Amino acid sequence: MPKPVVISHFYQAPPEAVWQVATDFACFAEAMRGVATFEGMPTEGRLKAGDRFDVRVRLFGWMPPMNYYMTLAAYDPALRCFRSIEHGGSIRRWEHVLQVVPENEGARLTDTVHIDAGLTTPLMRVWARYVYRKRHPPRLRMLQSRQPV
Repeated sequence: MPKPVVISHFYQAPPEAVWQVATDFACFAEAMRGVATFEGMPTEGRLKAGDRFDVRVRLFGWMPPMNYYMTLAAYDPALRCFRSIEHGGSIRRWEHVLQVVPENEGARLTDTVHIDAGLTTPLMRVWARYVYRKRHPPRLRMLQSRQPV
């Protein structure tokens, strides 16, 4: 398997606030606005250990839907870390690890993604970089508008 895609962003916010935004379904939908829609994904509440989602994904909200499957394989709110294992379409395996760690006067959120999509793996790596970078500006806005944790 090729090297993982690693995207990291710093937030001038407490680690717990960043974790809350990263694991909240409404915040996920907002962060993905214009990038993809996930039919069948909860629209409120938070991730929890053992979650499994069978969804229909539409890239950019208008492309033909694709069946996609996500399982939360590990979830540790004390460490502010989760690992999901996903697949669908040409994606055989999309393993995503998200971790939030304290840094200076804020927090660093790092997404690490291992992708196996056969011949389309290079394209999916480009897609992963795009998606995880696109989530950063909406998260900044959400963190600025939230009350302190």
